[in-house]
Amino acid sequence: MKKENMNCVVTGGTEGIGKSIIYCFAEQGFDIITCARNQKKLDLLKFDVEKKFAVQVSVLVVNVSIKEEVVKFGKFVNDIGTPEVLINNAGIFTPGMIDEEPDGALETMINTNLYSAYHLTRVILPRMKAVNKGYIFNMCSIASLTAYANGGSYSISKFALYGMTKVLREELKKDNIKVTAVLPGATYTSSWAGVDLPEERFINSKDIADLIWATYSLSGRTVVEDLLIRPQLGDL
Repeated sequence: MKKENMNCVVTGGTEGIGKSIIYCFAEQGFDIITCARNQKKLDLLKFDVEKKFAVQVSVLVVNVSIKEEVVKFGKFVNDIGTPEVLINNAGIFTPGMIDEEPDGALETMINTNLYSAYHLTRVILPRMKAVNKGYIFNMCSIASLTAYANGGSYSISKFALYGMTKVLREELKKDNIKVTAVLPGATYTSSWAGVDLPEERFINSKDIADLIWATYSLSGRTVVEDLLIRPQLGDL
């Protein structure tokens, strides 16, 4: 059943968890606004989702590690309409020890995993506040909770994103805007390409999307602050 004027914004929507989220919300009648770096993949996603679910998909090529492009995407979103749901999903994962990872690794992952969510949220929030409702999901990680060797700058960026999510939760209670940290363990996406492990050892990205939808669907009097998801056999 089509929900009128219901927009779901997902960054990094052409692959992995972001793509699963888009299909989940589109199936529920939400129009989709998404970004990624590859125009061809965005066009294919738009064509397929609109064909399957009779919703509108708006896309924009964006490198989320660049502030100006993120702000441009935020204005693109606002021009379409006030979003009901914002899912800061885009991110990058590169393993490495702090003293061994290449110069610039921290800046790249902070820009992509933290600042993209920070800047996009700042552009969109005034519209959510004006209508006194909305939902923000930030794609954190198990690495936001537990330090591990070879986590390096990735863990630093995800710890910071988790902290930002906690701050937003406190700040936005009075505005009736819900905020949830999504903390998945190892999920079967391109980030794990080439790893010699069976697919069944990983979380299915569709399961994460379904849990986000279930969390969104709760009554207005309830919020899930942390959505912690692990592979059945434990972390990798």
